[in-house]
Amino acid sequence: MNFLSELRRRNVPRAAILYAGVVWALAQGISQLSPAVGLPDWSTRWFLIAAAIGFPFWIAFAWFYEFTPQGFKRESAVTVDAPQRHTNARKLDFAIIAVLALAVVLLLTDRFVSHKDAATGAGAIAAIPEKSIAVLPLTNESGEKDQQYFSDGLSDSLINALSQFAGLKVIGRGSSFQFRDSKLSSAAIGQALGVAHLLEGSVQHAGDVVRISATMVNSVDGSTLWAHQYDRPYKDLFALQDDITQQVAGALKARLLANDAGAPQSDRPPGGSLDAWNAYSRGRFLSRSPNPDDSRKAIESFEQAVAADPRYARAYAEMSLTWSRLGATYLGGEHQRQALAKARASADTALQLDPNDANAHGARGLLLEWADFDWNGAEAEYRRALELAPGDGTAQFSLAGIFRTLGRTQQAISLIRQAIASDPRNGAEWYWLGWSLAAVGRLDEAEQAAHKAVELFPDGAFYPTGLVIIQILRGEDKAALTSAQLEPPNGAWRDVALAFALQRGKDRAAADAALQKLIAEQTDASSYQIAQVYALRGDADNTFMWLDRAWANRDPGIGRLLTDPFILHFHDDSRFAAFCKKVGLPTTTDAQAMK
Repeated sequence: MNFLSELRRRNVPRAAILYAGVVWALAQGISQLSPAVGLPDWSTRWFLIAAAIGFPFWIAFAWFYEFTPQGFKRESAVTVDAPQRHTNARKLDFAIIAVLALAVVLLLTDRFVSHKDAATGAGAIAAIPEKSIAVLPLTNESGEKDQQYFSDGLSDSLINALSQFAGLKVIGRGSSFQFRDSKLSSAAIGQALGVAHLLEGSVQHAGDVVRISATMVNSVDGSTLWAHQYDRPYKDLFALQDDITQQVAGALKARLLANDAGAPQSDRPPGGSLDAWNAYSRGRFLSRSPNPDDSRKAIESFEQAVAADPRYARAYAEMSLTWSRLGATYLGGEHQRQALAKARASADTALQLDPNDANAHGARGLLLEWADFDWNGAEAEYRRALELAPGDGTAQFSLAGIFRTLGRTQQAISLIRQAIASDPRNGAEWYWLGWSLAAVGRLDEAEQAAHKAVELFPDGAFYPTGLVIIQILRGEDKAALTSAQLEPPNGAWRDVALAFALQRGKDRAAADAALQKLIAEQTDASSYQIAQVYALRGDADNTFMWLDRAWANRDPGIGRLLTDPFILHFHDDSRFAAFCKKVGLPTTTDAQAMK
C-alpha cells in the first residue's frame, strides 16, 4: 500500500496514461499520413515497437523526476508542498484529456473522412456516372464460327465511335468482352464494369445483306431504353454503324468531342473499302491470340488490308504492334531483329499516312521502349497518343508505364487508375497498379491490387509473382510461398516466383537450388529476375553482375529498375548510379525523393 501511495504521490499512473494516449494519437497520425508522404506501411508497426521499448524508461523518468515551476528536477532534490502537487496533478489531467480528445478526433477522421482512395482505386470506379456505357460483344448469328471476327469487329468499331463523344464513359473491349454469352443479370454486369447502360445485340451476315439487332438497356433494372433491328445491304455497313452510334449518343445526350479535345480516331479505311476493313477486323481478332502462329496470320490479314487500301494508317499501326509483340515475346536473334525492323517500317508508314492516329504513335512508342530502350522518346510518343485520344485507356496505361520506368511513380499511379476506370477487368493494369503502389510503400493497397489481378485471371502466368513480391515486402513469407504455387506449373514464372519466395525461408538449400535452377534454365530470358534474387540475398556484387547481363540481353525487366524494391536496396551503391547512367535512366525516384 505504501508503494502504491508513493506511485500516486509521484503521479506515475498519470504519466503512464499520458504516454499511452500520446502513442495512440501519434500512431493514428502516422497511419493516416503514410500514403500521402510515401511512408511504408510498416512504419506504424515499428513506431509502436519503439514506443513499447520506451515505456519503462518513461515510467522510470516519472518516478525519479518531479515537475516544478523551474522545470524537471530530481524528486529527491526538491520539496514540493501539497498544493503544488495538486496543481501538477491537475496539469497532467488536462494534458491527458487533451491528448485523448485528439486521439478520438483522429480515430473518427480515419473512419469517416479519410481513406477515400483506399481499396486500390475501387472508390474511383464505384461511383457510376449516368453517361456511361459498355458495348457487350455482339452475338454472331451468321451460322459460321469463322465469322466471329466480323461481329467482334463491329463491336470494336462501335466502342471506338462512342469514345469520340465528350463526357461519355465507354468501357474498353478488354473488359466488356469478358461478358460474352454471360448469364449474369444486367445489374451485375453494369456493377462489374461501372456503367449505367449496356449495348447488346446480334449480327447476321449473309451474302450481300447484314442484319443487326441492337438494344440499349438500363443496367440497374434491365429496362430497355432503345432497341432497333436493321436490315441493310452489306455495302452500307459503315452508314449502319453511324446510325447505331448516333442513336445511342442521342439517347445519352452525348456530344462529339470538341476539336481541342483530341483528334477523331477511326478504324475505317480512308478510301471506304469494306474489303480492307474486313481484313483489318480479321487481323485484330487474330492478333489477340497468345499463339504466335495466329500473330503471323494476323499480319497477313493486315497486309491484305493495306493492299486493298494503301492509305490505311490504322492497319499499318496494328501491323507494327503485332510485329513488335511477336518479335519481343517469341523470337530471338536475327529473327527478332527482322521482326522489329518490320515493326519500325510499319509504324513509320502509319505516321506518314496519318500523323494524328493515336495507335500509330503508340506503335512507335512501343518500339522505342522495347527495342531501343529510348525512354524519353517513348514518353513523347505516348504523350502524343494521349493528346490525340484523351480517353483512350491503352494510351493512359502506356504512358503510365514510362512514368513508372522513369521513377515518376505517383504520376503512374494516377494514370493507371484512369485506365482502370475504363477497363476495370484488365488484369495487367491491376498488376502494375499493385507494383507501383508497393514502390511508394503503400503495401496494403498494393496487396489488394495484386489479389485483384490474380482474381481476374486465376490461371494466368505472371500475376501471382507480383503478389509474391508484395507479400515478401510485408514480411508474409508463408503467404508468399503459397502465392508462388499459383503460377502455372512447369512455367518460367513459377520458377521465378518460387526463387523469390524461398530466399526468405529457413531452408537455405531449397533457396540455393531455386536460384541455380533459374541460372541453368533461364540465363538469358530471366537475367533481370536473377539479379532480383541476388538482391534479395543481399549479394551486391552478383546483383550488379546480372544487371549488366540483363542490359547485354536487352531484358525488358530493366524498365522495373527504379521501382524495384529489391534492387533499390543498393540505391546508395555507386554502381547503381553508374548502371542508371548506362541505360539512360535517372537515379532519383518518387520513393527516394520522399525520404
